[in-house]
Amino acid sequence: MAELKNSIVKSNESAAGPDGVYYQFLRHTLLKLFNNIWSTGDIPPSWREASVVPIPKPGKDPSYPSNHRPIALTSCLCKTRERMVIDRLVHVLESGNLLSKCGFRKDHSTLDHLVGLETFIKKAFARKK
Repeated sequence: MAELKNSIVKSNESAAGPDGVYYQFLRHTLLKLFNNIWSTGDIPPSWREASVVPIPKPGKDPSYPSNHRPIALTSCLCKTRERMVIDRLVHVLESGNLLSKCGFRKDHSTLDHLVGLETFIKKAFARKK
């Protein structure tokens, strides 16, 4: 239940995808549905679809197709389930110390690696390598 609540908290009140489901619906009990999908592996076909909507770029002439960017509206239910799976994977990987200490993760900076690389290079130069 905690994973479901955490995933819903991260959801924006965005437009519905092809299935017509809005995030307001997710405020109700979906844990049984998601656990069933988890145990059977049966993903609803509508979760594999997207509605692509062209959005005009700001300050550009909207009469030209190249002045639009595509937005893919996908199932809110699918995105919520994906967030739950990602959160679970991150928890397992982090708690098992299975990831290197690199950037692009919470509380890990790419700057640390740049400083480490700089130190490695300086030591190599000092040893004339």
